[in-house]
Amino acid sequence: MKLRIGIQKSGRLHEDSMKLLKECGIDVSNGVNKLKTEASNFPLEVFFFRDDDIPQYVEDGVADIGIVGENVVYEKNKKITVVEKLGFGKCRLSVAVSRNDDYDGPRFLEGKRIATTYPVLVDRFLKEQNVTAEIHEISGSVEIAPGIGLADAICDLVSSGSTLFMNGLKEVQPILQSQAVLIRNSGLSDAQMAILQKLLFRIQSVKKARNNKYILLNAPNDRLDEIIGLLPGMKSPTVLPLAEKGWSSVHSVVNENEFWDIIEKLKEAGAQGILVVPIEKMII
Repeated sequence: MKLRIGIQKSGRLHEDSMKLLKECGIDVSNGVNKLKTEASNFPLEVFFFRDDDIPQYVEDGVADIGIVGENVVYEKNKKITVVEKLGFGKCRLSVAVSRNDDYDGPRFLEGKRIATTYPVLVDRFLKEQNVTAEIHEISGSVEIAPGIGLADAICDLVSSGSTLFMNGLKEVQPILQSQAVLIRNSGLSDAQMAILQKLLFRIQSVKKARNNKYILLNAPNDRLDEIIGLLPGMKSPTVLPLAEKGWSSVHSVVNENEFWDIIEKLKEAGAQGILVVPIEKMII
C-alpha cells in the first residue's frame, strides 16, 4: 500500500514541497520532466501536476493527498479536506488599483471592472461587501490589465508588491491570507490514513523544529534560578555543572518569535557564552 501525493511540477511551491519531503527523511528522486516517481524509503508515490489541477485530482482520487496553496483550494472549491498548514508559500490575495486612485474602501469598486485569475474568491468578497462589479477572468499577467484599459482594478497574489509597483499599481485590500497546505481525499482507507498519520507526524516535527532554536549558555549559580525562569523549554531547562566551580551549563529550547527578547534578558541576568543551534527535528 502506497499513498499518492500531488505536488506542483514547477513554480513557487515545487522546491519547498520537495524540500519538506527531504526534511521528513523521505528520499524522492525528481528527474527532469518526470511526471511520477516513488520514494525509496517511505510508502509514497509522487505525482507532479499543474498547481490548479491538484484539488481536482485529489477529489477524483487520482492522488490521495496534495500540497497546494490555500488560494487554489478555496478558488477551486472541491470536495477535499485541508489536513495541515505547512508554513511556506505565504502570500495574500489582494485588490490593487492605480497609484493615482484614492481608494476609500470596498465601495470604491462599485461598478468597476476587476481583472483576476480568482473569480470565485473575488465574487465572494464582493457579495460580502454588498458591492456590484464586473469581473474579468484572465489567465496571466493580471497586473497589466489597468494599463491597457481592460480593467479599473485587479485582484491577484501579492508577496513583496514589487510587481504591482512596477506596473503603477498599489495594494489596497487583502481578501485572503494564503500559504501551502496539505489536502486529502475524503475517502481514504484505514491503511492510507495510517500512512498519512506517519507523514503528518514527520511534517509536524519538522515544523516545530523550524519555529524553535536550541540554546546553550553558561550561568553563574547564584543567578541560576533567575536564568532558568527566563527559559521555558519543552518541560524545563537542562542544568549541568561546569568544571569551574560556581557555574552551570543550561540547555533549553526557545521559540523563534520570543528569541531576541529572551536573549537580551539572559545577558542582563548574567548568562555568558550563549550558543544558538538550529534544530533539525523536534518531537514532543
